[in-house]
Amino acid sequence: MRSMTRAATRTQQWLRLIKEAIKGEEKVYTAGSINRALVLLAIPMILEMSMESLFALVDAYFVGGLGKAAVATVGLTESVLSLIYAVAIGISMAATAIVARRIGEKDPEGAAHAAVQAVYLAMGFSAVVSILGVIFSREILALMGADAVMIENGHVYTKIALGSNLVVVLLFLINGIFRGAGEASIAMRSLVLANVLNIILCPVFIYGAGMGLEGAAIATLIGRGAGVCYQLYHLFGGNKLIQITWRHLRPDWQTILRMIKLASGGTLQFLIGSASWIFLIRIISQFGEDALAGYTFAIRVIVFAILPAWGLANAAATLVGQNLGANEPERAEKSVWKAAYMNMFFLGGISVLFMIFAPQILRIFSHDAAVLAYGIEGLRLISIGYIFYAFGMVMAQSFNGAGDTRTPTFINLFGFWMLQIPLAWLLAIVFKWGPTGVFWAIVIAESAIAVTAVVIFRKGKWKKVKV
Repeated sequence: MRSMTRAATRTQQWLRLIKEAIKGEEKVYTAGSINRALVLLAIPMILEMSMESLFALVDAYFVGGLGKAAVATVGLTESVLSLIYAVAIGISMAATAIVARRIGEKDPEGAAHAAVQAVYLAMGFSAVVSILGVIFSREILALMGADAVMIENGHVYTKIALGSNLVVVLLFLINGIFRGAGEASIAMRSLVLANVLNIILCPVFIYGAGMGLEGAAIATLIGRGAGVCYQLYHLFGGNKLIQITWRHLRPDWQTILRMIKLASGGTLQFLIGSASWIFLIRIISQFGEDALAGYTFAIRVIVFAILPAWGLANAAATLVGQNLGANEPERAEKSVWKAAYMNMFFLGGISVLFMIFAPQILRIFSHDAAVLAYGIEGLRLISIGYIFYAFGMVMAQSFNGAGDTRTPTFINLFGFWMLQIPLAWLLAIVFKWGPTGVFWAIVIAESAIAVTAVVIFRKGKWKKVKV
């Protein structure tokens, strides 16, 4: 009876903790229980990343009904978009690190000032991408290996997706600002709003209005645009740790240049990884439409599992930044290790599920036997390295949270360009393993990156970085 009472009490405590995390009531993460601070930050960040995962799967599900060529077009376009996301994430990392550090130093004015300069930087970058994307959508698809039919049927989708990149860039950036301030619940709710609208509008525009692939792009634009409006409402109003007013809107070129310097490491870091994925999909495209579609579905499912794990990694980054700002480096390090072990158990369980249920999972998106064969193999092989990925992503985000964006950049340069790409080409083309060779190259490279990150993290130089 006592054991049942204790179990009920623990359940109630967890439910209260989850409710508190979602409401975002906690404001101080530099004192008290590390476990409590990590859970309060991680729950909304995991839900936020789960929403991003759901977004990818919903698009894949509805676009899957348009045929393999449409799926392949989306895969090629998103490979290019990943380059844009790399820059957006780089700027977001810089904003998260600076905002977290200022909040840890009890300087909300400095945090708000840095946030505005990050938004200006993102808007300038996005404008250039929009112009190029609208003008050269056909050429971009051709460069990625699309055939004439795919280009003709898919270039409008690519034009809309690239031309409206501002909403995606701002969604990433402003959520990074809120995470740095410890306002993770706002970031979560913005993605809930964006995804609910996307889920409703995707079938309406794609099938109901008969817009096809272009309907998917418009649904994305409306959904994520609404999420950005929600973010801006909270950024400019309310009683939050970070609140922008008119006095913060003046451009500060010195701060922008300093942010560019910090963001360049993060941008290059993710640009290296994103460019690597483009090379991989270019290799996969040589084995036909079935292989490309199967790979696209497998990656969507993998992203679905990986993004919630990034929620834990982002929580660790916020705790690192705020605790370094509060002059608590040892507390920052303990937070990282706790997050890494939590991530290991989570992704280890996901890996087992993928091994067992890969066929059932991928049949949600396609019933084509050839597409399924490639997708199932890719999902099972890539998930082998999930335990390594768990540590690698937490360590990388912890470096970034400290403002040390150079270290993970060099690690990625080695792991992706000097190991993954050459190995994928060697195994797939030279040894004639086909897509299987690409899948094994991903596992080997990602595992090597994780081990390297752990070794460097233990040296502790990241504790001395100033931002």
